[in-house]
Amino acid sequence: MFKARKPKPAASPEEQGYNSTDVARICGVTLRQLQWWDERNVVSPRQDGHKRVYMSQEVVEISVIAELRRKGFSLQKIRRVLRFLQKDMGKRLSEAISASSDIHLLTDGKTIYLEEASTRIIDLLKNARQPMFLVCVTDQVKRLNSAAERKPARSETGAVNRKTRAV
Repeated sequence: MFKARKPKPAASPEEQGYNSTDVARICGVTLRQLQWWDERNVVSPRQDGHKRVYMSQEVVEISVIAELRRKGFSLQKIRRVLRFLQKDMGKRLSEAISASSDIHLLTDGKTIYLEEASTRIIDLLKNARQPMFLVCVTDQVKRLNSAAERKPARSETGAVNRKTRAV
């Protein structure tokens, strides 16, 4: 039914992993969900004999996937996001959501967006090739205010000159 896959090597002693029971408790998922996600290559842990050993980045990914599932996203949509991150961005989900990442995942509850620059967001569920471009109104107001502080407007300097001539 399922293709046999090569087991990942067990983690080295300094990279202590989490067992399935701990991951299920931490992420609020069932052991069966973890097994099912592993069988379908959503998140594949390392194997230590017959035991699954999850590294911290895999636990983070499971936690995010579980939260997206609780928010109503189908596993099919989540897999599309994971595939895009891996193939097009060369990153794992845990890298995309880390604090030091230059890309971020955003959601409005209906779709999942990828922010890859401060002015560029991609709708991952509709058409990942068609980005949306953002214009931040507060940035424009700041730009206007800083320009106004540097140099008075031409109309203002003309009004001052007319007043001094009239006196």
